[in-house]
Amino acid sequence: MEVINALGRRKTAVARIYLKDGNGSISVNNKDYKEYFSTPTLHYVVTQPMEITNTMGKFDIKVNLDGGGITGQAEALRLAISRALCKIDEENRPPLKAKGLMRRDPRMVERKKPGQKKARKKFQFSKR
Repeated sequence: MEVINALGRRKTAVARIYLKDGNGSISVNNKDYKEYFSTPTLHYVVTQPMEITNTMGKFDIKVNLDGGGITGQAEALRLAISRALCKIDEENRPPLKAKGLMRRDPRMVERKKPGQKKARKKFQFSKR
């Protein structure tokens, strides 16, 4: 099997992955994913597509992560893994789609407006 690459995004985080046959190692920016993502919740987010499709331990994944925060990066990685698994076998698509893992989350941070403190917060108003 050749190397499959896929891209996942969330907020400003971008995950580029390279997936090939192997024993199930996931390295993120040349570190193990359990070392890179500290909490068990994020470990679950990263491995969720493989648990749904019963492909745990079948592929080695090399990841380049850039931008955003730790949660956004984990969710970007989840989307990239889901897309790569669909490239390998189209049968993986329906269960992943049913769980909502094939959709890119479009929510972004709202921009700050001029004359305001933040995106929606205003400066304190004084009548007198």
